[in-house]
Amino acid sequence: MKRILTCLLLLLTSVHASANFSFLKQEPQILPVDQAYLFDFGQQGNALELKWSMQGKDYYLYQDKFDLQVEVDGDVRLGEIQYPEPVIHTDDWFGDQPVYFDAVTLTIPVLEAKGGASVTVTYQGCLDGILCYPPTRQTVFLNDVEANDGFAAAAQIPAAPISKQDGLAAMLDGDKLWLIIITFVGLGMLLAFTPCVFPMYPILTSIIGGQGQLSTRKAFALSMTYVQGMAITYTILGLIVASAGMKYQAALQSPTVLIGLAVLFVVLSLSMFGVYNLQLPASLQNKLNNAQNQQKGGSFVGVFVMGLISGLVASPCTTAPLSGVLIYVAQSGDLMLGGVTLYALSMGMGLPLLLLGTSGGKLLPKAGAWMETIKHVFGFLMIAVALMMLDRVYPGMLLDLAWAVWGIALASYLLLTNKKTAFSWLKVTRSVLLTLGLLGSVSYGLHAVMNPHDATADLNFVHIKTLTDLEREVAKANSEGKAVMLDLYADWCVACKEFEHKTFPQPNVRERTDTMVMLQADVTRNDAQDIELLEAFDVLGLPTLLFFTPQGEELSSLRVTGFVAAAPFAEHLDTVLAQ
Repeated sequence: MKRILTCLLLLLTSVHASANFSFLKQEPQILPVDQAYLFDFGQQGNALELKWSMQGKDYYLYQDKFDLQVEVDGDVRLGEIQYPEPVIHTDDWFGDQPVYFDAVTLTIPVLEAKGGASVTVTYQGCLDGILCYPPTRQTVFLNDVEANDGFAAAAQIPAAPISKQDGLAAMLDGDKLWLIIITFVGLGMLLAFTPCVFPMYPILTSIIGGQGQLSTRKAFALSMTYVQGMAITYTILGLIVASAGMKYQAALQSPTVLIGLAVLFVVLSLSMFGVYNLQLPASLQNKLNNAQNQQKGGSFVGVFVMGLISGLVASPCTTAPLSGVLIYVAQSGDLMLGGVTLYALSMGMGLPLLLLGTSGGKLLPKAGAWMETIKHVFGFLMIAVALMMLDRVYPGMLLDLAWAVWGIALASYLLLTNKKTAFSWLKVTRSVLLTLGLLGSVSYGLHAVMNPHDATADLNFVHIKTLTDLEREVAKANSEGKAVMLDLYADWCVACKEFEHKTFPQPNVRERTDTMVMLQADVTRNDAQDIELLEAFDVLGLPTLLFFTPQGEELSSLRVTGFVAAAPFAEHLDTVLAQ
């Protein structure tokens, strides 16, 4: 166990060093001007929208620095720029100035445009108290517009909806830390039953069960130790991903790491079957006994290490709350608030685990034959966790057969154990249920062999690899007047597979995606081209779905992060197609 702890700490130290961030830095990160103010534009009818998104709470743009004498090429007439309400900011050099923080959208009525006209706008901003950028220019090309009065369509552009993750990122800019912590603890509790957190239940139950009969206080202490290990790992990995990019998350979910974790859980399961006793040397146990008030040697150290490892199990699941924190950290560089929020989210995820582990100390049977049976069942549960790990690497018929064999073995073992008990209606009930479980496992295995067809094979994905591929396919779709959906996928991403099996094949979703061009980029290998594609769109986790209009504009506010069921996803596609 000491060796496991040492290896894990070395891994985290190495990744931490690569991430190259510091909790001690107080000054904001200074970004290049094109990264500090992300520019976008869109035209609907005779209304042109120019949009800027500031990548940090201290960045702002001056209202009076937008160039009203817009340079125009081609046959075009423009109306007056329509400004949103500014904020009055006290500038050390210029006094009170009307400025825009966070984001700003300017609307310009297009009175007439012909012959591929283009418009150039100039703007200027500052990083509060640090520096001011020189004037910057952006050029946009207009669609042809017939002569008009410039009013009707300008008011018809609906406000772009804010995605859940962007809304949560914006929430972190507030000052009410207690409200942020409570909110993310609650969101963590909602995530406690997601596919990536579920493996932790058999892990923790196995650990508690392996300790023998425990008091409620001891069970609570062990459970809290486990949850703390999980929360610390989850928090550190989140900060690494937000600060250094998704390539580190992908590296930790590589086949080598996942197979290693699977082997570890199989080895641990053998101790539950009595193959060996997992314990520290007697001399070290005695020292720990004195240090831990006669607690069982190595319990807390081993449980904490298992919690650290379990944080790796949960790390591939990207959800809207997690993405909100990652977006905030990536844009603001505020690692302290990001770390506190990630820890709150982790503790919310750990609360059900804490309740399960604490109750286990009271509900587990006393030592005896049944206790041995329970320990063996925990061994099966540890093997189930190993299969979950391997399912990210080798999905398909082989894993389905492995699950079938696991189910047959578990049901058979419990049937044999049940035969040794005294006759009662409970014994009959258990026999019936276990027989059904055995038959179900056999049926599952036969179905995997006889019906290897995957419903996802019918999905009309066009597979791309590079940014050039994406640009080519988007341009091709635009020429056909179609919107585009890009699915960023990886084999190690559990929620990506849920999308493919539970959402994309559903008729109400297919009805809408059939009108779109569906692209998929498999970034499992995490090579240079994959990283370039992910970083081009600031992707911080998977699954992520990007949407492009028939004009080739990415609808960043409608980006989807994390699994979405068929019905709400169909409604989301309606919003995308309406753009």
